[in-house]
Amino acid sequence: MAWIRQYGLYFAWVVSLVATGGSLYFSEIALFEPCKLCWFQRIFMYPLTVLLGIASYRNDRWIIPYTLPLSVIGGSISLYHYLLQKVPAMKSFSPCTRGVPCTGDYINWFGFVTIPFLALTAFILITWFLVAARTAESDEVDETATEKDA
Repeated sequence: MAWIRQYGLYFAWVVSLVATGGSLYFSEIALFEPCKLCWFQRIFMYPLTVLLGIASYRNDRWIIPYTLPLSVIGGSISLYHYLLQKVPAMKSFSPCTRGVPCTGDYINWFGFVTIPFLALTAFILITWFLVAARTAESDEVDETATEKDA
């Protein structure tokens, strides 16, 4: 678990890269037109790729408090979108009244893996890695304080 705390920032960046690449693949190569909720999820994922990439290069853990809200809010939108697709009672709450329906399934692997599910998984992983990296930072601060006291 210590290596996850140590490299959590890098892992979060890799997950955001894969998610952004997958998003672009689905829309630009597979030609799946994104719905309104997909666009909102992208709004929260794409900046994570840039911010976490720069922070990983600089090993700057101070970015974590700024990127965690992006990940949590994006994950909440993904969860809502997934519930719209999979829970019939939620279909009446759909914000997509024109254009591409938010309840449509471009993919449905194994009966439960849809594009919002993939996005939710990515946001959960990013959040988990960022929280793990944040605990590594607090461990380093505690060690420094202990060394100064000695």
